[in-house]
Amino acid sequence: MKLSRRACVAALAPTLLLSVAACGGASSGSSSSSDGSGSAHGSAMSQVKADPHVAKLVPADVKKRGSITMAADLHYPPTSFLADDNKTPVGFNVDFAKLLGKELGVSVETKNVSFDNVIPGLAAGRYDFTATDMSATPERLKVLDMITYWSDGSSLMVTKGNPFHLSLGDQSTCGHKIAVMSGTTQQETYLPEISKGCEAAGKKAVDQVVLPNVQGALTQLSSQRVDGVFYDTPSLAWAAKQQPRFQLLSPQYQKKSGNDLVALGVKKDSSLAPALHAATQALMAGPAYQAVLDKWRLGAGAISTSKLLK
Repeated sequence: MKLSRRACVAALAPTLLLSVAACGGASSGSSSSSDGSGSAHGSAMSQVKADPHVAKLVPADVKKRGSITMAADLHYPPTSFLADDNKTPVGFNVDFAKLLGKELGVSVETKNVSFDNVIPGLAAGRYDFTATDMSATPERLKVLDMITYWSDGSSLMVTKGNPFHLSLGDQSTCGHKIAVMSGTTQQETYLPEISKGCEAAGKKAVDQVVLPNVQGALTQLSSQRVDGVFYDTPSLAWAAKQQPRFQLLSPQYQKKSGNDLVALGVKKDSSLAPALHAATQALMAGPAYQAVLDKWRLGAGAISTSKLLK
């Protein structure tokens, strides 16, 4: 995403890549830098050091290399996006990945990878792990080991005033054009579930519009090419706060099964998985985990226990 917070504008033009995402940096008045320096959040995060118990689990090849790569789609504020220079990765996932590196005693390099290329890249060994807002679906667990690290949700964004009176709490989305992002749970599971309910009630299925990223989806919403955007609540809440043209609806989507836990992903049976799991749990036991969530206004998503899912 090509952004500049200094260039934030009041309205979206079709030629812009979602100025709403550019309008704010780190929240709560903190710096947009991913280390959180100059704030109470940064103080807690700076105190994280290599944990000897975690370090024992780090694979020998990783110790020798001294670094790991984290794949993330950098188009999704406030969890993964680019800073003012259009080069530096920032966001909650980026910060959390760096904290994991501190616990492991290695550096972390974030790679900008489109969401639907993350899993193939992990499977091919191009990246060591991902922190890119994935949930642990049965399909993903066939090829990945996953480590839960915070709780998310899914919501619907519309234009101000909700002209089509849409809601995820009833069947009002039936027959409407709803944008979802390629490879997401909203595309693969939730919207098809909603469409099945529409058809069972004798109504038209939701007209699913699959787009590569949320910037494009919100641009289409602004230009009235779609009636709503169905995606992760934090990203949509971030956009709605910056751009009053949009409105985030409640309630969130109520899943038929499962939960809203977000998980790190590594290649199936990766020797790095136990170390990442231990590092995640170690962070949850200290102040830095809550601090980095609070920095990006995601504090309500904190969980107390991480699980390694295989």
